[in-house]
Amino acid sequence: MPSYSIGQAAGLLRVSPETVRRWVESGRLPSHRAPDGSRIVDGAVLAVLAQERAAGLHPLPSGAAATSVRNSFAGIVTSVRLDDVAAQVEIQSGPHRVVSVVTRDSVEELGIAVGVTVTARVKSTDVHIDLL
Repeated sequence: MPSYSIGQAAGLLRVSPETVRRWVESGRLPSHRAPDGSRIVDGAVLAVLAQERAAGLHPLPSGAAATSVRNSFAGIVTSVRLDDVAAQVEIQSGPHRVVSVVTRDSVEELGIAVGVTVTARVKSTDVHIDLL
C-alpha cells in the first residue's frame, strides 16, 4: 500500500503542509510515524479524503440538465479563440483548466464569452493515466 509524507499529501490535496499537519493533529487525517520519525499518511486513507474534499467543489449550476455524463466541471470561461469554423474555449473549474474545441456556431448560439459560467462535460472512450 502506498503511503505519503505530509508534503506529498499536501501537494495531492492542493493545500499547504501546515493544513495537512492540522488535520493529522485534529484526527481528521490518520497518520503513523515512519522509522525516521516523520509522519506518513496511508494512500487509501488519503484517497478517501481527496474524494470527500472534491464532493461539492465543482457544483453544477441550479437547473442543470440531467445527463449520463459523470465528469462535469462547472466553471468560468477564461478565453475564447474564434476561427472561421471552430472555436477554442478555455474554462477554469476550481484548480482545473479545461480546454475544448467546438464549432464557432455553437459558441455564438450559446452566447459563450469570457466571464460566462458554463459546465464542461467530458465523456471519452480513451483515458490515459500516467504515474507521477
